[in-house]
Amino acid sequence: MSTLLTLHDPARAAVYYRAGTWRPETMYALASRHAHQRSQAYALRDARRRITWSALVDWADAVATSLHDSGLRPGDRMSVWLPNRLENVVVQLACSRNGYVCNPSLHQNYTTAEIVALLSRIECRALFAQPGWGADAASTDIFGDASRLGHVKAVYALPPLEAGDVSLPDGASAMPMPGARGSGEQPAPSDNPDQIVYLAFTSGTTGPPKGVMHSDNTLLANGRAMVSDWSQNENTVLLSLSPMSHHIGTVALEQVLVSGCELVMFDPTAGMAALDWIVSTGATYVMGVPTHAIDLLQEIDRRGMTALGSVKVFYMAGAPIPTEVARRLLALGAMPQNVYGMTEDGSHQYTLPTDPIEVITGTCGKACAGYEVRLWNPEHPDIEAEPGAVGEIGSRGALLMLGYFNNQSATENSFNRAGWFLSGDLGRFDAQDNLEIVGRKKDLIIRGGHNIHPAHIEEYAHRHPAVRKAAAFGVPDERLGEKVCLAIIAPAEAPSGDAMLQHLASEGLSKFDMPEYFIVVPEFPLTASGKILKRELTQWAREGRLQLQPVRYRAPQS
Repeated sequence: MSTLLTLHDPARAAVYYRAGTWRPETMYALASRHAHQRSQAYALRDARRRITWSALVDWADAVATSLHDSGLRPGDRMSVWLPNRLENVVVQLACSRNGYVCNPSLHQNYTTAEIVALLSRIECRALFAQPGWGADAASTDIFGDASRLGHVKAVYALPPLEAGDVSLPDGASAMPMPGARGSGEQPAPSDNPDQIVYLAFTSGTTGPPKGVMHSDNTLLANGRAMVSDWSQNENTVLLSLSPMSHHIGTVALEQVLVSGCELVMFDPTAGMAALDWIVSTGATYVMGVPTHAIDLLQEIDRRGMTALGSVKVFYMAGAPIPTEVARRLLALGAMPQNVYGMTEDGSHQYTLPTDPIEVITGTCGKACAGYEVRLWNPEHPDIEAEPGAVGEIGSRGALLMLGYFNNQSATENSFNRAGWFLSGDLGRFDAQDNLEIVGRKKDLIIRGGHNIHPAHIEEYAHRHPAVRKAAAFGVPDERLGEKVCLAIIAPAEAPSGDAMLQHLASEGLSKFDMPEYFIVVPEFPLTASGKILKRELTQWAREGRLQLQPVRYRAPQS
């Protein structure tokens, strides 16, 4: 029995079961079914290895055995700090098998001190990590630091794949391998799909990260809907460009477990370019963020290619998709899947392959089966927004998390009085009820009482042929409160500030929303999942680290 306190509601669960969005099967059970029915079919691939469903389940059993022998019990948390390699999935399935809670959201750019703090927050019982992985791995020892935490019962070291046989760090054990025998009787696989099996920290773009809790069912409900809507099957080759430490990687795994297809992971440290990996693996469905698509399109242009390998669908989430990026993917034969969601509720909102081009390029479509979305007055979140108005995106349903770990206040404050989860994002519905993302509520720029949504400025900026990436953010102003700065990355010849303003005007940006500062930068500060950290840009501007160029739009004289 797990002792975790969650939002699980038996009455609501019964509704989901009757609707079929929740089912009596765990992630491990789905993997086992594929191993029984198609044992020699490929399930998983990383930069150096490829394994079948049968081998995957055998390996998950061995890891579950080792964790049980180390004294873990259902509900115990264990963490993964690894690059994209097979073991990420093996450990998640082992947790589903035994009822442990997998915490996979430890990113490469974290320091050892940050990892130790997160392990302490969740009272982690076991850690799987790779020597040399992390922001300061060369001068710190995560294995020694983790072993000294009183609540940690097991630490496993996984040498880099290219390292061969190497000695293990002091206090660390080797990764359990298939066929390993336990010291005693092992528990039968859990048959409870409502157990908490996943705890992921939010990206922290607007504050300290919170620990999001999901069950097998809240995760798989998302995978079931996406597989059905986009007709994925065992012949799909699903390639994730995102790290498995990000929730996009988890959404990829959900679809793989539901459909029985192969999951291909991209490891940027393995020495192969993303485009070459996509082509060589025969990927048909690619998942990532718009930044990945922008970079791939630039490389395709450089090589003079006319197709993106065998890719038929390109999932993009985490940020609005520039319209020009979507149109160029369509021209290459890859249908963009415009997706909106959060760690808290997965990829719940997305376009469909039957949607017209204007819906795919301009909206995130409709909510998937088992989920509902409404818009709420940003200033009065218990009142629905007026039809056609911008509102805060609220949602509820079978995909929704089961609370924030050990954080009653954050959990309570994330819902309005009617029980809708408030995302902090702003959107509007079009005439067909497709959702258009306007931006983060906290990214909203208020200049002299006028609300300015950065997403519109960024969309128009991305249409300039020289602009690779763009970000609009607020900078403090004594008189108006805030002013707008537009920052761009332009690898070739960058437009001047005045030229950019004229471009924005020609694309339809209101003169009242025009930037008053402009800057060309070599790169943006990013989260591990590729989201631009706008609060960092604002802070850099406040500290004088960015040399902002004042600009002023002047309408053409008639």
